[in-house]
Amino acid sequence: NFNVTSYDVMAMVVITLQAFAGMWINAFIVSVLCIAWVKKKSFNSNEKILLSLGCSRFWYLCLVCVYSFFSVIYPRCFYVHPIPQLFVAIQSFLNSHNLWVSACLCVFYCIKIANFRHIFFIYLKIKIDRIVPWLLLGSVLLSLAICILVYKITDEAYCNNLNSTTLENFWKPGNRIDEHFFPIYFISGLGLATAFTAVIFSASLLLFSLWRHKRKMQTNSVKNLSMDAHIKAMKSILFFFFIYSINFTCLLLTLIYAMKKENPVTLLIFVFHYAFPVVHSLILIFSNPKLEKTLLRTLPCLKCKVCMR
Repeated sequence: NFNVTSYDVMAMVVITLQAFAGMWINAFIVSVLCIAWVKKKSFNSNEKILLSLGCSRFWYLCLVCVYSFFSVIYPRCFYVHPIPQLFVAIQSFLNSHNLWVSACLCVFYCIKIANFRHIFFIYLKIKIDRIVPWLLLGSVLLSLAICILVYKITDEAYCNNLNSTTLENFWKPGNRIDEHFFPIYFISGLGLATAFTAVIFSASLLLFSLWRHKRKMQTNSVKNLSMDAHIKAMKSILFFFFIYSINFTCLLLTLIYAMKKENPVTLLIFVFHYAFPVVHSLILIFSNPKLEKTLLRTLPCLKCKVCMR
């Protein structure tokens, strides 16, 4: 029995609107970077990370829209082999890739902006442009490994419960299901904790570098452009750290409430979780002069078109 409730409709509307907003914002980032790439025939390391992050988030939010829509309109399609397995696996791949590339961006900003005299840090600063493609490739391979593992675990759970339960009860709470999905929860939590640790470490180093640089400038009574750049970057990365912490908490709570249906707490968790790629992408736009200028030029054009209609 797949009766659509008011809770289902409300969840679909809220999540779909959030996902559409995030899709538009990340499509904007990807399109601006691709146009710039065509014009100058080159990509710097920052643009490579932003492009990878924008593509990952765009397709992740597309998947969220599809699932949100069909789970209410035609939920039976998610009980046909291998649709549920593919959905969970692809979602795991995109979500894991999103988290790892976000952490890579934070580490990249730390290495580029922070100023330390340690020989290893100097080596990273010199080699960072060569390291970035390998970091992006590593995030893809790691996410792909998680994707394959999640598909295998989900498929085993599906096959083992096919004879003992109805398809409708497949995703409902139960000890048998929880035992099958525990490795997924453990792997997801471990990957999330690792990425979050990288963000904390990078933000802490950048904060210390900024504090030391500011103290030196105040001592010399000198104000330069690098000081302003440090402050602007630090504001962005601290705000990112704040919303990343909220997203980290929401993902951990998702692992706890994942099997609970029609729970207001679950809906609130997902609202905050899907707001992360939207808010963080906006931060990236306004902290990047090229993206910010293009967006400010685009918005008046959109207003004019709306007024003409």
